[in-house]
Amino acid sequence: MARQPCPQQPGVALHLVLRGAEPALAPGDYATLLRSASAAACAVHAYVLMGTHTHLLLTPLRADAASPLIRAVGAQAFDASPVYARRYVLACMRYIEMNPVRAGLVRHPAHYRWSSYRANALGEADALVTPHALYCALGRSADERRAAYRGTFRDAATTRARSPAC
Repeated sequence: MARQPCPQQPGVALHLVLRGAEPALAPGDYATLLRSASAAACAVHAYVLMGTHTHLLLTPLRADAASPLIRAVGAQAFDASPVYARRYVLACMRYIEMNPVRAGLVRHPAHYRWSSYRANALGEADALVTPHALYCALGRSADERRAAYRGTFRDAATTRARSPAC
């Protein structure tokens, strides 16, 4: 049976989980991901590079933009879920950035280097991250947005086992 095409529409957020025979992306492949996302015309809102897989929440800016990204990073398998419901965008970002905590690698997402958490929650520069419009709506200033975003993680710490619908 042929693999279904990646369900992507310009302007609709897409949660990608990339897997391969080897780790989908190693931390050293961050530069590959950065170049590939830029070349593929995908705005990346959240990511985490794990040893066995990579999560991305991105918005393709044109039709079929995510497919070249998937090929460029060498993913042999992927899951792609459009995030149509606006209320799930931030939950999906949190789910992605909590991945190292759920895996027992760190106690807090800020302690994991290969994630977008420090850009989204702490304001660290990260050339890969483009804020989603719903993230931008969290506050009038960058400080307000980061504080509001960090606040969504307080609930996540008490509900670690539950995953959002993203």
